[in-house]
Amino acid sequence: MSAVVTELATRCLLSLPVICSTDAVPANVEVVSPAELFAPGVVSTEASDVRLTLSPDGRTAAWFTRNRAGGPGEYDIWISSRTPGGWGAASPAPFNSPQRDFDPAFSADGRFIYFCSNRSGGLGGDDLYRVAVLADGFGAVEHLGANVNSAADEWAPMLSPDGHKLLFSSNGRGARRFDLFVSARRPDDSFDTAVPLPGAINTAADEFDATFLADNVTVVFARSPNLQTDRVTLAYSSLRSDGYDAGVVLPSSVNAVGQNTYGPMLDWSDPSRLTLSSQRPEARAGSTDIYTFKYRLTPVRSQKL
Repeated sequence: MSAVVTELATRCLLSLPVICSTDAVPANVEVVSPAELFAPGVVSTEASDVRLTLSPDGRTAAWFTRNRAGGPGEYDIWISSRTPGGWGAASPAPFNSPQRDFDPAFSADGRFIYFCSNRSGGLGGDDLYRVAVLADGFGAVEHLGANVNSAADEWAPMLSPDGHKLLFSSNGRGARRFDLFVSARRPDDSFDTAVPLPGAINTAADEFDATFLADNVTVVFARSPNLQTDRVTLAYSSLRSDGYDAGVVLPSSVNAVGQNTYGPMLDWSDPSRLTLSSQRPEARAGSTDIYTFKYRLTPVRSQKL
């Protein structure tokens, strides 16, 4: 670990007691249902559909697609509303740009959608933004600033269930490849300087696309030795007294054998459920589809901390 990353991790231990608390109870993640294809023909289509987020009331779905006709940019965020007959026809989000817009994530209170974009006005490559969710649509797009964004790329923002921590991945800020970072949310809705997640979770591989689970601390994330060339799988990591452990790969009921699996996100309408993106051969609608599965957390009791 570089001196920069070590210094930032130390700052985390001092400034983010909610993350680094020694009172946290380590948890195992148990998968309790198979991955099921989500909304085929509407959300899971012949395009490459990635990272579904559901509003707290369960009435709005947002995700992004790399190659679906009808959007203004390279990557676009799409939205569908639930109707009595199921999910309604999808349409591009009005806050899309002509560039890349991706990785949407509702906040737990439904007030914002966080997302990534390389639109003009950022600090480098892909930056993190948010947009307010209003009764009649969406507010103005807001850049999250230099405490979160860097001259490199930031991906997959996710505000914790308690609203206190912004989790995301970056290949800037001294990261070896893509690493997982966290930033404390201030009372005025701005964010403190981001720091790496403490412990062994960040490695020489790419760690990205992470979500907190319902306990506010356990993390499910994507890992690949090299995300450009190697298989991507999902793992979970528990918070222990010295930080996050290195992670445990989820079973083949989640990680399709020989295929890429990524883009996990907590379902705000049912926090016992996760959404994910995968290339599963048994129910494939497109090149990458969206699935959901149920999980439960069980305390780790057999290990001395």
